[in-house]
Amino acid sequence: MPQATVVKGQRPKSNPTVLPPAAIKLDPSLQRLAAPANLALPTKPEQVLIVNLRPISLKEAENLAEVNSPSLKAIASQVDQAQSNLRARLALWYPTLDLTANGFPNYTGGQQMANDANPNTLASGNQLSITNRWEMLSTLTAQWNVINPQRVPEISAARDQFEKAKNQYLIGLRALRLEVSEGYFNLQREDEQVRVGQQSVSASLISVQNAKARFQAGVATKLEVLQAETQLGRDQFILDRALQLQAIRRRDLARILNLPQNIAPSAKDPFRVVGLWKPSLEESVVAGYAFREELDNLILDISASNSRANSALASVQPFMSLVNSLLATRYTGVESIIVDLPGTYGYAVQNSVGLNFNWSLFDGGAARALYRQNKQKAQENAYQFSDQRNRIRFEVEQNYYQLINSNRNILTQSRSVISARESLRLARLRFAAGVTTQLEVQQTQRDLTAAEFEWTNAIVDYNINIARLRRFTGLDSIVECRGPQLSAVKPAALDSETVPVPPSPLTPACVMAPAAMTPSQGFKAG
Repeated sequence: MPQATVVKGQRPKSNPTVLPPAAIKLDPSLQRLAAPANLALPTKPEQVLIVNLRPISLKEAENLAEVNSPSLKAIASQVDQAQSNLRARLALWYPTLDLTANGFPNYTGGQQMANDANPNTLASGNQLSITNRWEMLSTLTAQWNVINPQRVPEISAARDQFEKAKNQYLIGLRALRLEVSEGYFNLQREDEQVRVGQQSVSASLISVQNAKARFQAGVATKLEVLQAETQLGRDQFILDRALQLQAIRRRDLARILNLPQNIAPSAKDPFRVVGLWKPSLEESVVAGYAFREELDNLILDISASNSRANSALASVQPFMSLVNSLLATRYTGVESIIVDLPGTYGYAVQNSVGLNFNWSLFDGGAARALYRQNKQKAQENAYQFSDQRNRIRFEVEQNYYQLINSNRNILTQSRSVISARESLRLARLRFAAGVTTQLEVQQTQRDLTAAEFEWTNAIVDYNINIARLRRFTGLDSIVECRGPQLSAVKPAALDSETVPVPPSPLTPACVMAPAAMTPSQGFKAG
């Protein structure tokens, strides 16, 4: 197999074209759902009271998350920080210019009386020294590092970090879209389970009414009434639990979308299968290797570690810089022992040019130790690349197999829902005719509730696996579901003795899901 550094390059660059860019502004219909201020903090209960339940679609949820998400904005800020750090390192190629002003201005004043009794001094006797002087001193220094062995590796490491930050933004964007999809599908799951719970409670209420009516007519016992009321309690518990999870899922999605504090989202899209995953398992795995920025980041980590190793080794190599210093002095005033000496003024300009040379001949082995440390870090990153490569394949294969299993579950649970609905209908007819008991009706009702829950879970798991495959492979090869096309010609009847037993192929989820997607019809009292 080819090496990753040959396929992707020694220092791969981020490719934002592999992913649709994040939205930068909200759709006009979503302007009222803009994120609150970053440092806003509610202090009153009415500020967090939910006053609006806003239905949104999955597409609208993605738009809101990409514009409002503080985590995505934080990653974008890290990209800007890495770019600023790179610009700071590129400045090592340019000369520096420093202006220093000492005493700008500086005043010196005072007087001193001295008695000089030395006869050999021409001016013996009392001497008065007076100082009254203004002075300005400034230095302009220009320096350029002609030889700097650390310059190139430091710039290379900063450039690698900048590319890694851009890749990290793409990773964060993919993760955010996956989080939005999972949150939206889980909310749809709870909405459907609330619907199923409401239908179960409604059916149980009808069973209680029928049982009480039969008991009053003398054709049923008190036991049947108690059994019906017990089933009503079970269904009410299921509904309460579904309502609780629905409220939690709404707040979780509001957190992801960073909505205003007084708004809760609800799912507007119909509950259905999102589509079919077209790539094969092998194509999905190879795409995961090609489009996952995590692998590129590990290669960049290897390159950055090698650059830091070279920088550590360069610290004990010769440095040479060209320095030019311009010193300017301007003064006025007097400093003399003669009191009546008139004031003086003057200025001085001095310029010097030279080369500074610095070479650390011995540092106790610190540079060599740091070199080895960074080389070992590069080797660690290579091991992490191998682990991440295996992890990517496992993630793709795991979700691919789960997608197939969810597809089969949709087929199985669709049939279960249809069978359970018919069983409940027949059980109610039998109960109305007096040939069965209330217990059988309750059992078939529980079977229908369980089947609809499993059918709901199968579709949600299928949709989530689709979203995860999009995240783990970087592909968007999804075919939308279309309604089943039924023939207008009735198929010819076949002799049962000549019909072979066919194999059980994998039927696409789009074909089987509509069979059980319609809500259950309400039950009528028998």
